[in-house]
Amino acid sequence: MLLRINYTFVCYQNPIQYMNYKNLLIQLNEGVLLVTINRPDKLNALNKETISELSEILGEAELNDDVRVIILTGSGEKAFVAGADISEFAHFKVEEGKRLSAEGHRILFNKLESLKKPVIAAINGYALGGGLELAMSAHMRVASDNARLGLPEVSLGVIPGYGGTQRLAQLIGRGRAFELIMTAGMIDGQTAKEYGLINHIVPAGQLLEKCNEIAQKILRNSPTAIAAAIRAVNANYQNDANGLQIEINEFGNCFGTADFIEGTTAFIEKRKPKFLGK
Repeated sequence: MLLRINYTFVCYQNPIQYMNYKNLLIQLNEGVLLVTINRPDKLNALNKETISELSEILGEAELNDDVRVIILTGSGEKAFVAGADISEFAHFKVEEGKRLSAEGHRILFNKLESLKKPVIAAINGYALGGGLELAMSAHMRVASDNARLGLPEVSLGVIPGYGGTQRLAQLIGRGRAFELIMTAGMIDGQTAKEYGLINHIVPAGQLLEKCNEIAQKILRNSPTAIAAAIRAVNANYQNDANGLQIEINEFGNCFGTADFIEGTTAFIEKRKPKFLGK
């Protein structure tokens, strides 16, 4: 069976069927799905079509047992995603702007954040505006040493509309978030790491290697427990949620899974567990 990747065919031992994507490159390798935004002539800017395709691939990946970890990156070395495609909304009025933001949250950014499978953003080069908002929606971020990150929207007379005002403050604190947003400035990867915006910074040539190293560590662990941990951690940032109560519920629910039985049995028997994600 064959997997179609950007109009070329690649065969895998455990194939997974996806639709054809115009703006994405897809590669699955032993549980790790690499999703590459492929609009290098536009510095991988997010247009409506790309947002829709990202939503589609995330939805399919979440339902497929062959996918355990997702790495999200941009093609080339210049940009992860250099922002949204401004030409698509420069003429919008008030209600159209509200709808654009709301649909983006629903279709992609909130969906990415709440995905039950871990997503690592591999930030190569520029991550600006919607690109940084996309990276902040992922569960972890690794940046190359040539990365430049920022939310320059106020220089266009608008504010971040895909979660940037919320997630940036959560990650680096209100004061630093205000400064970065109000100045429309960029920070380098080292500063982003010091701020807590990214987990790791590595030489550009080692970016995917580092992300895969993290992915391999994740693959050793229980998929059901990881999904529960994602729900519990995210609950702390939901206004209508009691994070501690959700942690209690998720903790208890783990006791009813096959992964819990396997994990504790393997520990007692002094062997490595073989998790099935059930």
